[in-house]
Order: sequence, then C-alpha cells, then structure tokens
Amino acid sequence: MTNLSIIPFGGVRENGKNMYAVTVHDKIFILDAGLKYPESEQLGIDVVIPDFEYLLNHQDQIAGIFLSHGHADAIGALPYFLQQVNVPIFGSKMTMALAKLAIQDTKELADYDDYHIVNAKTEIDFNDVKVSFFNTTHSIPESMGIVLETEYGQVVYTGDFKFDQTAEPAYQTDYRRLVEIGSKPVLALLGDAAGTEDSGPTASEREIHQYVHDTFVENKGKRIIVAAVASNIQRIQQVIDATAATKRRLILSGNDIESVVKTALELGKLHLPIPQNQLFTNIKNMSKVPAEQTVILETGRMGEPIKHLNRMASGEDRHINIGDGDFVFITTTPAFAMESYVAHTRNMLFQRGADVKLISSDLRSSGHASYDDLQLMLNFIRPQYFIPVQGEYRVMVTAQQAAEGVKIPADHILMAQKGDQYQWNNGQFVLEGSFTVGDTMIDGSGVSDIGNLVLRDRRILSEDGVFVSVVTIDRKKRKVVSKPKLTSRGFVFVKANRDLMKEASNITVERIEDYLANVKDFDWNELKGSVREGLSRYLFNETRRRPMIMPVVMEVNQNRRPKHKTSANNKKNTHPNKKNNNPKKVAVKKDHQENKETAPQ
Repeated sequence: MTNLSIIPFGGVRENGKNMYAVTVHDKIFILDAGLKYPESEQLGIDVVIPDFEYLLNHQDQIAGIFLSHGHADAIGALPYFLQQVNVPIFGSKMTMALAKLAIQDTKELADYDDYHIVNAKTEIDFNDVKVSFFNTTHSIPESMGIVLETEYGQVVYTGDFKFDQTAEPAYQTDYRRLVEIGSKPVLALLGDAAGTEDSGPTASEREIHQYVHDTFVENKGKRIIVAAVASNIQRIQQVIDATAATKRRLILSGNDIESVVKTALELGKLHLPIPQNQLFTNIKNMSKVPAEQTVILETGRMGEPIKHLNRMASGEDRHINIGDGDFVFITTTPAFAMESYVAHTRNMLFQRGADVKLISSDLRSSGHASYDDLQLMLNFIRPQYFIPVQGEYRVMVTAQQAAEGVKIPADHILMAQKGDQYQWNNGQFVLEGSFTVGDTMIDGSGVSDIGNLVLRDRRILSEDGVFVSVVTIDRKKRKVVSKPKLTSRGFVFVKANRDLMKEASNITVERIEDYLANVKDFDWNELKGSVREGLSRYLFNETRRRPMIMPVVMEVNQNRRPKHKTSANNKKNTHPNKKNNNPKKVAVKKDHQENKETAPQ
C-alpha cells in the first residue's frame, strides 16, 4: 500500500467551487480554492465555499495551495481559508494579482504575504514531490495546469482549459509540454468536464472578437450595455476594442471591474487602442455623453453580472435606467442553474423596451473544453485513471463517455463525490472510504452560521409567510390575562380572514390554559411548542399552507407592590396652586416614595 490519495472538496457534481487535495506521504497539496454562486433555493446566500474541516484538522501537513487561474471558481475561497490556515499560495503573476485583490479587503489578512509567483518553467521540489506547471488556453491570461510528480507516477490537474489554434500568445496552450507530460507515467488526470455536453470545437476568440465588433456596428444609434464576468480579461479586451472602433466611450460598472482592469493594464494583459482619457468616462458623467455614444460594461457584484442586470431591469439601479433605445448584450454563458433566471431577466428587459442579445445564442463561447477538446487532452496525457471535475453530474457523464471513446476502461473513470478518498494501492486507485464534506454558505460577513435549517426557514418564509401569536399569561393563577394579538406577514390578509384569526386566537388560549392546568414542571419551550403544534394543524387544514409559526408568550410581573393611598406627607405634591402638567407621572413618583417610607425596617 502506498501513501498517495486524492480527495475532492468541491468541483465534482457541481458547477464551480474547485478544490482538490492530493496527499503524498505526509504532505497535502491543495489544487485551487474556489467558490460558486448560490442556487436559486439558497435564499439570501452570497456565495458558497468548500467545507474546510478535514483540511483544518490536517493543517500541519499542507504544503501549499496551487492555483490554476484567477477566476472566482479557483481563487474565491482563499480569503476564508487563509483566515484559518496560514499556508503559502502559488500561481502565475496574473493569478497572484487577482488573488491579492480577493484577499485585500479582509482585515484579518492585512499582514498575509506568502505569495509565490510561478510560470510554465517553474519546478518546485518538495523532496517526495516535484510540482510543475503548463500553459493552457482559457478566457483569462496565464492559466495553467498543474503536475505533481511522485515516485509512483504523475497526478495532473488541467484547471479550466480549451484548445484554440488562433489564441493570442498570453493564452496559448503549450502542446510540446503536454507531449512531454504524457511521455511519463500519469496515474490520474483531473480534467475539466464543464463544457463536454457540446461536441465539436468552440468558437475561436478571433471569431468572437469579430462578432463583438459586428454587434457594436449593427447597433449604431443605441446605448449598449454589456454584461460580462469581471475576470474574463479576453472578453473585456474585445469590448474595449469594439468601443474604440465605433468611437464610443466606455463606462465601467461593478464592484470589481475597475480593480481588475487597472491590474490587467499594469501587467500588460489589457491593451488600449486609444488614449485612456478618450476611451473611459465615469458613470457620474454619463449624462454628458450622448446615449448612442455610450457603452456600459456591467460586471455586477463579485463578478456575477446577471443579478445586477436584473436589478437594472427592475429599475432598482440608481445610476442606470434601461428603456427604449437600449441594447443589452449578454456576453457571458450562464450556468445551467441560472438559465431560468437569465430568461426571466431577458423578459424584464424586453418589457422595458430594450433589445437583448446573448452571445451564446449564436456562438459557443465557453472557456471550457468541449467533448472533442477533452478527448484530445486525454490523448496527450494518456492517464491510467481519469477523474472528471468542474461540472455537475450530467457533464461528468458526458466526460466519462468521451474518455471511454479514447479507450480508457470504464472502471478507470472515477465519478467522484465530495469527500471520496481514492488511495493508490498496488497499481490502482481504490476508494478507501468517504467522509461528509458539506457546503459552507456565506451570507454577508457570516461564515458557518448559515446551514440547512436557516435555509429551510428562509424558504418557508418566502413561500408561506409567518404567523405570530403574542399572548400574556399569569402563571400563578394559571390563566391567560390578555387576548392574543395575531399578526400575519406573507400568509393571509388579516382583515379578509377574521373567522380564521378568531379561531386561531381561541386555539392559542385553549392550548395555553390546558397546559397550565395540567403541567407540574413548567417549561417555556413545551408551552410554546404546544401552541405552535395546535396552530400549525389548524392553519394547514384551513389553507393547505404551512407558515412559520412564532408563539410569543409573556408573563405578568408577579413582584409588583400594591399601591398605597396618598399620605399626608405627600400632600404638597398635589397642591392646587402647584403647576402639574403630568399628574400621572407625579402620582407614580408619590407611590414610589410612599412605598419606600412604609417599607418594614
């Protein structure tokens, strides 16, 4: 038995959140640390990151985090992980620059400076493991695959990739290096499966560049609003070129885009065809530029543009009001889970009078490997085992079919789940056990405080609303002393359902008085549970809905002292000539004073 294992912590059977751990002897090599954007049912969640518990328990073994590229699905979880574990990170110059942008707003990481810039010629010797890299083609420059060379053979991770024979130098795949890697034994290839549902090659970036230019020309006389991912440097370059060629001015709209563009310009990864002051204008100066000469590049919050486009379509954006004469150009390919949301957003845009076009309607513009691309990669690398990653289960299945098409045996294709531990044992990978790896959901600044129960409550509130019953009891006399006050939000309209509210009030009183009459050891949770159960059954029978029921039970003060008659000593407080604008307040003070005077000594 050898000490080499592979464990995915994300990126399998889901879109995004790439994170894989390769353990060799006593060292753990982490490949990527990404996030994913929430599904529609994850209400109120900003992003989802991997569950780090296993890695935190083995943090002394972590050699470092090795990053394939600078998109959020590869670097987005770094700020959260590095707050808990101080380990080095490795990546290309562009990837490191974007990683620093992701980390810089985290106060706890103000002193973190363990960045290591690598390139395709870098080789890092960890005694038992040599780590090297190879250039790949993606929608961001300096994307790289990662090779772990061990005494047993190589483990290769492609990162996000595709093949494009017309790619610019900063985006080109190193085919010679792929041949070199494949000339040595490769135990396993963790390969990008996200785009394998499509057969045939993707559109080249040269074709897309012309398509973007032509779209701008065709929409002369209209204001153009482009939705793009902030870190898709290639798409940003195409928008810049088309803006300059059509003599327009470009406005950057989004939390991240200005920082990304500034960083890419400083590193020479973006090029301006005209002087900067002739190309860009500020969103505050938008009114000074004719609408037909304006291009707005919208990237949204955390680089996710569609949600902010939806806000603009619903009139919630304070700067941009979409209407007649606007052309909305969506240049990002939405994830499968987002398709219905994109369709809803498009419908809203059309209702506002805008014209809308999706690049994915005319071209396959994905930055991920197609079915044929993956087969070509497998032929280059020639692995003994193949692990499809970066995709939901359906695309993992198409990647499996692609691998079988190039003669990789079916039992050598590992359809992994999060937490599966594949051990290299006697010349084969064997599933040696699994452990639970959940999702960590980020809501605002909250980490690990949002779980399935919280999401369930949010879903119930969004679907069936809330029903609140407030009541006061006298525990000593074992009775309800005030009529329940009932409130409904998102459940029923109170004034139109008086009979239902009256019966709910009666059930509240009956449940409480029955509990008080029969209980020996009083328990607040039991009391509220009894009210909740009675109301839940009644409301469901009447409406076939299950609102969140919140009983609020208060108790009268048992320690109040009885009022005393006004003493002669206090007559001065009620003198008829004494000005008294608040007699009630004076009386209260009098009672307090009298109580003090008549208290037992």
